[in-house]
Amino acid sequence: MADTTADAPVCDIDGMCYCPLTGVIDTLSRKYAMQLVSIIGAHDSLRFAEIEAHLSTASTSTISKRLDEFEDAGLIDRTQYNEIPPRVEYSLTDDGDEVRTRLEPLLEWASAAE
Repeated sequence: MADTTADAPVCDIDGMCYCPLTGVIDTLSRKYAMQLVSIIGAHDSLRFAEIEAHLSTASTSTISKRLDEFEDAGLIDRTQYNEIPPRVEYSLTDDGDEVRTRLEPLLEWASAAE
């Protein structure tokens, strides 16, 4: 029997559920997304070139796109310093740090399964 409580996710005939987790899964399932959260979370803040060095197989445009998506989702802060040359640093927000903390057991499990 289907759950009809107010907290139950709403699902259509094809089984597609519309719940708050859907947006998180969509964001984190993109290429290099989980690695990016982990890399930035392992540091107080990182500059773009430092992120690129950690993700050497990722293209510059992919990293840039993920960072923009994470900023829009409220997972990272982008701080621009008005210096010459300009400096930009990325750090996790409180929500981003919570995502990283919750991802750690999953990443540990995946590493052990290899």
